Amino acid sequence: MNPLRIELNERLYLRDPQDTELGRRLVAESVKLLDEIGLEQFTFKKLAQRMESTEASLYRYFENKHRLLVYLVSWYWAWLRYQIRFHTHNVPDAAQRLRLILGILTRAHHDDPSTPSLDEAALHRIVVNEASKAYLTHDVDQDNQAGLFREYKRLVAEVAEVVAELNPAYPYPRALVSTLVEAARKQHFFARHLPGLTDTPGAGEQEQNVCHFLESLAFGALREQRGVAL
Repeated sequence: MNPLRIELNERLYLRDPQDTELGRRLVAESVKLLDEIGLEQFTFKKLAQRMESTEASLYRYFENKHRLLVYLVSWYWAWLRYQIRFHTHNVPDAAQRLRLILGILTRAHHDDPSTPSLDEAALHRIVVNEASKAYLTHDVDQDNQAGLFREYKRLVAEVAEVVAELNPAYPYPRALVSTLVEAARKQHFFARHLPGLTDTPGAGEQEQNVCHFLESLAFGALREQRGVAL
């Protein structure tokens, strides 16, 4: 099986890490290290030591650790879009497609054999814990103008098309979808770290409960506007 290659905005990096063995190792090892110690403790010096490389060689790919984080989170959103397209392209019913999409959002912590060099389970934990830091910054408007959040917007736009197909009169498709995507991520975070803020249990039933919660949000909102069963 050929490894999956995802094309991202060139402004995310100084040199595309997918083009070299060192770059691919940088991405794979940065996922592992970020998963282990978090963004605050992460440095390129620690990553270089882990890779038995030099800081200078890593800075040829990313100008700082924030840009690396945005790259990894963008890769994750693009990978989710690929998963959604793959699993829904032969499903004609929009309601069923939306249910499948919500299932994918809550199952995204499973590893993908089509990307053997990258641990999607670890990347999912990074997204759960760190993704908000990609855009909750003073420079968010400048980063947005540079297109650094393109993959997140594309994901939301494509799922919003399914919402609009289900109920063309619903006035908030993108707001609904971005809320669902953020809820899928934050409910996992709350369950792990702040359980008093969620009703989803721990391991085992958590995935199913989060999916049911997202379905109740999505279809509840669409039924209220549409006035008919979905």
